[in-house]
Amino acid sequence: MRCRRLITLSLFALLAVSGGAACTVEGPGSSADCHVSGCTVTFTRGVDAKASVLGIDAELVAVNGNTVTLKIAGQQVLVPVGETQPAQGLDVTVQEVTDEKVVIKLSTGITTTG
Repeated sequence: MRCRRLITLSLFALLAVSGGAACTVEGPGSSADCHVSGCTVTFTRGVDAKASVLGIDAELVAVNGNTVTLKIAGQQVLVPVGETQPAQGLDVTVQEVTDEKVVIKLSTGITTTG
């Protein structure tokens, strides 16, 4: 797991060095928009929604009221809407939950100046 964390941090650092280039990734039932500060992933509810972002697999498992259950790199994590929980060296924040989608942000905590 330490190696995966190091790779993820290196990829986020590479984004920072490359001038903050953004990328958009789409997977089954999901899309991701990545920037230097992290990646925002939008999962479609009601389907088998998964995304692979910078080598990390993220999956929407369930929504129960205001708590979202996610699987991040194989680790199950429960995150209340508007809160942040650590998972596999990343900060996982649930930004929005609607009947149609769940929006999360994956970030490393690395900030850049510029």
